[in-house]
Amino acid sequence: MPSSAAPTPSRRPMAIGAGVLVAALLLGYASYSATKPSDAGPGGSSAVAESSAGPGGSSHPELLKLARRDAGDPLAAGRADAPVVMVEYADFQCGYCGKFARDTEPELMRKYVEDGTLRIEWRNFPIFGAESEAAARASWAAGRQGRFWQFHAAAYAQGAKEKGFGAARLRALAREAGVADLDRFVRDTESEAAREAVARDQEEGYGLGATSTPSFLINGRPIAGAQPAGTFTEAIEAAAAEAGAGRAAGSGSSKQGEREAQGERDGQSGREAQGERDGQGGREAQGERDGQGGREAQDEQGEQGPR
Repeated sequence: MPSSAAPTPSRRPMAIGAGVLVAALLLGYASYSATKPSDAGPGGSSAVAESSAGPGGSSHPELLKLARRDAGDPLAAGRADAPVVMVEYADFQCGYCGKFARDTEPELMRKYVEDGTLRIEWRNFPIFGAESEAAARASWAAGRQGRFWQFHAAAYAQGAKEKGFGAARLRALAREAGVADLDRFVRDTESEAAREAVARDQEEGYGLGATSTPSFLINGRPIAGAQPAGTFTEAIEAAAAEAGAGRAAGSGSSKQGEREAQGERDGQSGREAQGERDGQGGREAQGERDGQGGREAQDEQGEQGPR
């Protein structure tokens, strides 16, 4: 599977939680085995190799929780409540990331994002040094003006990474992406907020054991490398089917609960109505007895007459 290996990272992989350990080892191994020694570096472009982590792998609930589902996230595409979320960890200097962005991602957008099945959440995972870091911050800055995906397309265009990601080049990419306020873009790119946002994504990726790009989580199922489109469609459709089954089960439980609640309400109403009828009957019987007693007393008085 094509992917670009990271140089030895300055940060050691951190633990997100004990429950993530197995998944982290899986993704870390998949990322490592995805890359042959000749692939190392941002310019790698080997053919697709055998997948070591694909759609048939296990889904991990702890990893599923990493989907942020923030409706206001400019670095995401698709509905926040989509049944399937694909989290993508990538570097703008990664040749395989560019291949995925050009060849596979647009198809996934058309086929699954547009119909509400899939949400794609981008994570900046710069592993090739200063220019990768700068491009990551620049993408975040473009997102601040609603142009992340346009910047993403420009930065991953064929031949774009060979021109580098220096300051002037990043400004040119922002202009190409339609970023309206370029001075603000430059300030945002160099801001502490940009550095913190990129560091958050980066630490998340290292914590999962990712050592190459691109790496993915599809509803908590790890996939490493720019796999063929069929690998992603299989994983997305399987995840959507699982999510649909879960929703159906939840809906069935909800309907059963509603029926039970309705039965309880009906029973309560029946008891109240019976009580009302019993009360009414009791009042009527008492009234009848009181009336009968009054008439008898009146008759007795009439018979006795005045003495």
